[in-house]
Amino acid sequence: MDRETVTAITRLVLKKLEEMQAIEKNSDTSPTVSTQSSQMVKIWDHLTEKPRVITHGAVHKQDDQLSFNSSISGQDELLKEPETRAGVDQPLYPEALSSIRSSTPARIGIGRAGPRPKTEAWLRFRLDHAAAVDAVHGEVIPDLLEKHALFTVQTLVKNKDEYIRRPDLGRKLSEEAKATIRERCMFQPQVQVIVSDGLSAEAILQNFEDTYLSLLQSLQQLGLKTGTPFYIERGRVAVMDDVGELLQPEVVVLLIGERPGLVSAESLSAYLCYRPRKGTVEADRMVISNIHRGGIPPVEAGAYLGNVVQKILKYKASGVSLVKKEK
Repeated sequence: MDRETVTAITRLVLKKLEEMQAIEKNSDTSPTVSTQSSQMVKIWDHLTEKPRVITHGAVHKQDDQLSFNSSISGQDELLKEPETRAGVDQPLYPEALSSIRSSTPARIGIGRAGPRPKTEAWLRFRLDHAAAVDAVHGEVIPDLLEKHALFTVQTLVKNKDEYIRRPDLGRKLSEEAKATIRERCMFQPQVQVIVSDGLSAEAILQNFEDTYLSLLQSLQQLGLKTGTPFYIERGRVAVMDDVGELLQPEVVVLLIGERPGLVSAESLSAYLCYRPRKGTVEADRMVISNIHRGGIPPVEAGAYLGNVVQKILKYKASGVSLVKKEK
């Protein structure tokens, strides 16, 4: 549909709304049944499979005592978040389909309306995609970092667009950051904890606090000495190599936002490495991923990370090397 057509339709809709508002203002009594019927638009509610009626300024849901009047200040109610139900009308094996759908968040059996996805499934997809985009372009609230005494340093990345286009710049600390870390951080700690937004600031906002506090408690109970934690804005996983060169810790633990997907946009990862330095290969790193409310609970993940750190220190290895030594 071209822009002129969209503009014309929009003008007609606005004109109709203005006429309806004028009628309501000029009327001293409530509208008659015939007037209400002419203003109603019936749509299909894919969540309850029942028709509902929407009028100007109000929502009435049949067999459900939910009502909404936009003219009453402070009385607005949020509509229920869309849920993707099974869209196959007559599945050959309904029990098997139900079992599969309950075991995975993947979009299975959503059905189609002709050549296109059904409206509900399409809206759910658009909502999840929007959440993923927001997670990438979001920012971590400074108050959260200040609450846990985390100072902030920068990588070589100048802005979010450059961060997305140039992953290599997110792996290197700026010279100013290096100077700040040398000045403010403990040298050669057993465990150095660092935090970065990575590709999901929402992951830090939702899961960092519980994971971090649980991790610190676990390390303390194990008798391990931690360095000065800090936050790296727009960092990549390999930025831990620069931190290793500067502070020379035994183990680095990096809490970083994962690349968001259509299932979760707030998933946190914890990367661990024994003595990371320049030239460290990816096989020497290990990761605990999917830390969020629908995956590994943050508190549980933090406690488990302490045990992993203890094992790394015991064998003086991480990643593939740790697996070989454990055998």
